Amino acid sequence: MRAMAMSRVTGTDGEGRAHTVRVAGAGSRRRLECDSCEWRRPAQFLAWLKAQEHLSEAHGAVVPLEGGGS
Repeated sequence: MRAMAMSRVTGTDGEGRAHTVRVAGAGSRRRLECDSCEWRRPAQFLAWLKAQEHLSEAHGAVVPLEGGGS
């Protein structure tokens, strides 16, 4: 039995609150779950993009870009 992969997409809203969507599973069995609200959904493709969209639309949270430093 393989271990289930888990990652997180975190953003901050305009009031400084952090919101997190957990991405669990692998391949076609990924599942998104928001820690701030009851939102859940399966995501076969583009799981992290869908998580970012939820954070932006539902919570007004901005997700920082990876490796954006100079």
